[in-house]
Amino acid sequence: MTTEKTVVSVRDLFKSFDGTQAVSGVSFELYEGEILGLLGPNGAGKTTIIQMLLGLTTFDRGEIRILGMDLKTHREKILQQVNFSSAYVSLPQSLTIRENLRVFARLYGVEDAKRKIDDVLGLFEMEDLGDKLTRHLSSGQLTRVCMAKALLNAPKLLFLDEPTASLDPDIADKTRELLKRVCRQTGLTILVTSHNMKEMEELSDRILFLHHGKIIAAGTPAEVIHLFKGEDLEEVFLKIARGKVGGG
Repeated sequence: MTTEKTVVSVRDLFKSFDGTQAVSGVSFELYEGEILGLLGPNGAGKTTIIQMLLGLTTFDRGEIRILGMDLKTHREKILQQVNFSSAYVSLPQSLTIRENLRVFARLYGVEDAKRKIDDVLGLFEMEDLGDKLTRHLSSGQLTRVCMAKALLNAPKLLFLDEPTASLDPDIADKTRELLKRVCRQTGLTILVTSHNMKEMEELSDRILFLHHGKIIAAGTPAEVIHLFKGEDLEEVFLKIARGKVGGG
């Protein structure tokens, strides 16, 4: 991980819905090659923050800069260098894996698409499944296809939502190691959110813990665990979700 180049800079971000404050004064930075875990109970503001970073939801006030550019004025240019993957995204079911990836390669303007598709299928050990119809995939296979799709355009910033939710323990472990390796080798920066605390502990370089729309803890997984006097991140999560620590 390098802390020299800032990929995401968020300053004093606020967002409310129907008078309810979803995000309240959030500020943080995300650095090149870093994997940052965004944690918190349901309703903490995680999804709202990701939607604002993707330009899908406008913010009430504050500033978001991605890759050195202001999101409000350079959204299209920024999104060309960003991608997103979720275990809950669906793909056209009447297309094969390769056909799906070819469609997205064209949408992303990927050069030498055939080679790139072969590369991402190889990364996720799916070379032999390329001609399989999407509707015949298991949930774990579909999750891997979505992550392969997300790497097609060689993004500089990748958002992951529950990246291994449908994977068996072996493939989940391989996927985590793959993501860490890609970050080390290419400088890819990842913002990930998950309810799998063990995974977040293993995968994340740093953690931001949200509660009621505010960051209540930031640091390495070990630092956050120590701050809340927990045995692991799962114990910390339970303490916060059950109101056994202060929030805010």
